[in-house]
Amino acid sequence: MDIVQGLDLARDALVMALVVSAPVMVIGMLVGLVVSLFQSMTQLQEQTLSFVPKIVAMVGIGLLLAPWLANALLEYAVELLGESPF
Repeated sequence: MDIVQGLDLARDALVMALVVSAPVMVIGMLVGLVVSLFQSMTQLQEQTLSFVPKIVAMVGIGLLLAPWLANALLEYAVELLGESPF
């Protein structure tokens, strides 16, 4: 394996990490924005109000997208191991 192949593997791994984590992070960001708007409109500044809905939404979307995420990771692993010289 030369430098170019190593850089390609590292780039592909970073892209896969972004693809797998993006849906969960986007949902967390959107729920956090909605909760923050709700808190600013009602002037209700409770710490757990901002934390619990984000966690519930992120776990929910993670469970909902688990088959797709597992399939994407499995395809990446098959591709990665298929290119392995061992």
